[in-house]
Amino acid sequence: MAPTLFDEKPEPGDLIEVFRGTYQHWAVYIGDGCVIHLAPPTEEARGGAYSMMSVLCDKAIVKKEGLWDVVGTDEYKINNLLDDKYKPRQAAVIVRDALGLLGQELPYCVFRGNCEHFATELRYGKAESRQVRHVVEVGVGVGMAAMIGVGVLAAAAAIFGSGRKERENDQ
Repeated sequence: MAPTLFDEKPEPGDLIEVFRGTYQHWAVYIGDGCVIHLAPPTEEARGGAYSMMSVLCDKAIVKKEGLWDVVGTDEYKINNLLDDKYKPRQAAVIVRDALGLLGQELPYCVFRGNCEHFATELRYGKAESRQVRHVVEVGVGVGMAAMIGVGVLAAAAAIFGSGRKERENDQ
């Protein structure tokens, strides 16, 4: 039988990436089947349109919940994404600091302080969000393409428009 996404068992301090469809939710595994995560009031298992409303939230609560309660029917994976960039903090320190934040209401911003920032700061001491960086890079790429497109249209209009004006003057 081929290994499945859920065959690997998380260890304390591991980052858990939950695939919600259009975005990922992040948590830190603390052992005994539990995670700690930064959850806006709209975050719920199975994601959906209601969870997408987190972009409008400015506060979130640090929660301790069962891994399967957070994952719901979504897929997840252990994703210690920045291990190649930063040295992870010791598991006991990650768990201690995560538990120390439990129940706190923290500022939440999808671009500067989301659940991925929260999880990576606990594991590495550095708050980073690759999904935000990806959205910004894609957005910049789309924005650049749009600007180039507008520039090409403006140049074409200038070239073809001036030719038409010269023809009108000749008549």
